[in-house]
Amino acid sequence: MGEGSLLARRRRARAAQAADAGGAPRPALLLGSVAVIATCGLLYELIAGTLASYLLGDSVTQFSTVIGVYLFSMGVGSWLSRYLGGQLLRWFIRLEILVGLVGGASAPLLFGLFAHVGSFRVLLYGLVGLLGALVGLEIPLLLRILQGRLAFKELVARVFTFDYVGSLLAAVIFPLVLVPRLGLVRTALLFGALNVVVAGVSLLSFDETKPYRRRYLGIIALSLLALGAGVVGAERIQRYAEGEVFQDTVIYAQSTPYQRLVLTGNHRGELRLFLNGNLQFSSADEYRYHEALVHPALQDRPQARQILVLGGGDGLAVREILKYPQVQRIRLIDLDPAMTKLFKSNQLLRELNHNSLHSPKVDIHNADAYAWLRQDTTRYDVVFVDFPDPGNYSIGKLYTTAFYQTLRQRLRPGGLVVVQATSPYIARRAYWCVVHTLAASGLAPVPYHAYVPSFGEWGYVLAQAQPGTWRPDGGPLPPGLRYATPKVIGQMCAFPPDMSEVPTEVNQLNNQALVRYFEEEWGPYGNG
Repeated sequence: MGEGSLLARRRRARAAQAADAGGAPRPALLLGSVAVIATCGLLYELIAGTLASYLLGDSVTQFSTVIGVYLFSMGVGSWLSRYLGGQLLRWFIRLEILVGLVGGASAPLLFGLFAHVGSFRVLLYGLVGLLGALVGLEIPLLLRILQGRLAFKELVARVFTFDYVGSLLAAVIFPLVLVPRLGLVRTALLFGALNVVVAGVSLLSFDETKPYRRRYLGIIALSLLALGAGVVGAERIQRYAEGEVFQDTVIYAQSTPYQRLVLTGNHRGELRLFLNGNLQFSSADEYRYHEALVHPALQDRPQARQILVLGGGDGLAVREILKYPQVQRIRLIDLDPAMTKLFKSNQLLRELNHNSLHSPKVDIHNADAYAWLRQDTTRYDVVFVDFPDPGNYSIGKLYTTAFYQTLRQRLRPGGLVVVQATSPYIARRAYWCVVHTLAASGLAPVPYHAYVPSFGEWGYVLAQAQPGTWRPDGGPLPPGLRYATPKVIGQMCAFPPDMSEVPTEVNQLNNQALVRYFEEEWGPYGNG
């Protein structure tokens, strides 16, 4: 009698446990959900950091602060999970719907409101904090749902294994697949829909959800419909958002693994190129910038044959170099293949650069300039360094003593280096930091500047291994230049008191002083 009662109680307990768990596959289903929500959670973090760097500049600062706020908020969410009680699976379904909607809408909201809110950082960190708190609720809630269905050591091991695997997946596919192929807006919406799908699968897979299944299926369907519509219309959302940010009509936009390319045009026929939201040139006055970059060096080196251009994937510096018939070879090193492809294929841009990237004299390589220089063995007569401004550490390394010392080794005897070096008026310390860094690298710098209406006073540095061998009023210039003349070039070396030399640190890999100067001085102007 006692034994039969014991067996009966055991059978009832197993039946109750099976009913509660919904069958053996249910823990596996929830563990699979961990991988999905971990992937989505990290992607929302990466999207926010990338978008902040696009819109606000300085990718290191933006990623650091976004990650910090996100992780802190996840901790807050984990702590708040203790207050969730009752039907935990129901809470999980609600949470996944909410995470999907907030995460999916994050990129469209931030892009769309950037031009309309006075305190964008408040919106950014508020949204990141909300999303982090919601994501922080997920794992503690799943642990409590799975408690009793798996042994504790198995539970912890499996949940965190799936969590870390999902995070790795997100970290790999985000830069290699999602950003270049889908863009930030479509990626956010798509993975928001995945969170909602997790809610739907969980709703349909457990018997205990039957009492409220119909109501939540309707909410899930509407959420997926809204997110799906966003995925389909992502390009329109992106164009609208960028149309609000940029003054002129956006005629081309592309996200690459390295940057966001936006080309705008207006009724005057003026083209403007923006990289990560920062103006790179205006077709109305870019000739001033590029003539000042190229001709002071080449007028004094009429026998220059081998030329290296670092950066300058738009082909505009190459256009000026090709005006010297004695030049035999121009090697162009630009990191982003999308940049050189755009300026080789777009008819408007080909007209602007005079089809320079199709010249048989031009040899294009898409590679990191730092790595390229370290393995290159060619010696060059003149090197033009036309990188973006040093607004973050990844670009700042290309303005360090380590880089310039490597660059010096690539010069032929009597060779020259010309570096674009930001504004000596707005970013005075940043400019002179470049000058002092070149000097510390064993090169003799000659600072000069030119006025470019789109940028204001703009600075350059010509440097050579042997001092005193360059004259600012050197040899003849090619015909047809619109800005540079021997007299104008001679005046470029004169600095008024408000742009004159100031003491600075030398920019090295271990201090990146230049990035700090640049951010401090350009910050009030929107990072240039």
